[in-house]
Amino acid sequence: MSTAIGHFINGVDVADDNRPEPVYNPASGKLTRHVAMASKATVEDAISAAEAAFPAWRDTPPAKRARVMFRFKQLLEEHADEIAAAITDEHGKVFDDAMGEFGRGVEVVDYACGIPELLKGEYSRNVGPGIDSWSDFQPLGVVAGITPFNFPAMVPMWMYPMAIACGNTFVLKPSEKDPTAPMIVARLFKEAGLPDGVFNLVNGDKEAVDTLLNDERVQAISFVGSTPIAEYIYSTGTANGKRVQALGGAKNHAIIMPDADVDNAVSALMGAAFGSCGERCMAISVAVCVGDETADTVVAKLRAEIDDLKVGPGTDVANNMGPLITKAHYDKVRGYVDLGVDEGADLVVDGRDLVVDGHAEGYFLGPCLFDTVTAGMLIYEEEIFGPVLCVVRAESEEQAMQLIDDHEYGNGTCIFTRDGEAARYFADNIKVGMVGINVPLPVPVAYHSFGGWKRSLFGDLYAYGPDSVRFYTRRKTITQRWPSGGVREKAQFSFPGRQ
Repeated sequence: MSTAIGHFINGVDVADDNRPEPVYNPASGKLTRHVAMASKATVEDAISAAEAAFPAWRDTPPAKRARVMFRFKQLLEEHADEIAAAITDEHGKVFDDAMGEFGRGVEVVDYACGIPELLKGEYSRNVGPGIDSWSDFQPLGVVAGITPFNFPAMVPMWMYPMAIACGNTFVLKPSEKDPTAPMIVARLFKEAGLPDGVFNLVNGDKEAVDTLLNDERVQAISFVGSTPIAEYIYSTGTANGKRVQALGGAKNHAIIMPDADVDNAVSALMGAAFGSCGERCMAISVAVCVGDETADTVVAKLRAEIDDLKVGPGTDVANNMGPLITKAHYDKVRGYVDLGVDEGADLVVDGRDLVVDGHAEGYFLGPCLFDTVTAGMLIYEEEIFGPVLCVVRAESEEQAMQLIDDHEYGNGTCIFTRDGEAARYFADNIKVGMVGINVPLPVPVAYHSFGGWKRSLFGDLYAYGPDSVRFYTRRKTITQRWPSGGVREKAQFSFPGRQ
């Protein structure tokens, strides 16, 4: 057995052969490396390193923190190909898609470079006789991030650049399924001039997660993953007095109105449903077509587009879609397709028997398209997280919106229409956190915050953008007065009245 990928603690690689888990290339199905599952003691070492580094980093001027971020951004861009190749090798997504993921993560580093401006407080002079008052944003201390397999570079970058720029120290627990990209980035952060202990990375499983949740030195937890785990993270973390932001699952609907540009809508749906093999929290997995004529047209055009979609290893940029990340996940998604057939949905395109030449052992599942899906079917209600698109038929925009509002998830949604009034009504009234109008994946840029509604988010603050400053800091308000020397004032036992 090869030496397992270990951890990055206090500025150095920490070798570890504790409970090594296999990491596979999903395009070939071959074992490529192992990754160590951190023990409780190892995670505590990372927390201790972060705790020791906090006082000096907290007192580092924000402008100096920003200079580290500028250098970090430069190094990330210089190593972009290496990082994207690692994502393709372990996740399976097409290289161009991996580069796109990486680029969206770097945008948050861009935003963090402006931290001196973002941390400015408020000042009021003479709030009372000779009394001034001001507030500022102070870091929490040691904070942690727990991130999923589908975006091994981008989602961690939603968290730690802003957390660290705000003056906190950080412990990252990335997905054990694709650990290489986060490790590359951790080493680059040190090269950028980040002091040892400010950023630490531990690979692991539930033992590592529970250690972070229960250690009193960890002040806040940011999480992205499935809703059951998000709920566990939130309930456990808050019960232990931590600030928690836990982004969960999704079942994102797209409404296609009768007046929509159907060709553009179908092109958008193809990328949103099947890009990254459907393994996106913002993937469109349900298309709600208003009117049978609209549905028939959309299904026919989708079927034709799927016939031209190229599936294969992500290293070939001519491919549009790669494999699912693991054999277990492949079996799970394929099981959902079997279930949809049993539930009575019309499987218009069946991708279950796809075999990619030269990659017979890879975890490839072709695009699957269901028609006549109805609320109540498990393929409609549950998050599949694979290349499966369900078409639901509705009689009106109101009926389509009711389907979305009734669903337990409220992460993202979109509408395709030429009717401004219909679009405005949709945007104003839909009970979903991120809304697209003729935009299939309405993920905001780094200077707007990201998050869903209902059971897609546990916590009060969204990821990155302005909310990240509020999540990773505490507001402190100071009121001061300097009385005249030698003047003794009488005690006051009530609030001063209007004078």
